[in-house]
Amino acid sequence: MKTFDYVIKDEIGIHARPAGNLAKKCKEFASVITIAKGEKEAGATKLMAVMGLGVKCGDTITVKAEGEDEDAAIEAVKEFLEANL
Repeated sequence: MKTFDYVIKDEIGIHARPAGNLAKKCKEFASVITIAKGEKEAGATKLMAVMGLGVKCGDTITVKAEGEDEDAAIEAVKEFLEANL
């Protein structure tokens, strides 16, 4: 399992458009990818679950990937977050 923490820089936080794009990106991988904020955790491929975390600007999230392509998955999610959130 691979993990990393990321601080959200988007002034709106994780909202519909980037959450949808993130879910689409995560569906490209066989690994199970989850996003956690505090005690809450959501599958990264589930748009409504990710939005339900209520991630705001300045919040720290933890991204976890577990599976056969976890290295590629974690790098792709990291690049996506840096470019979009």
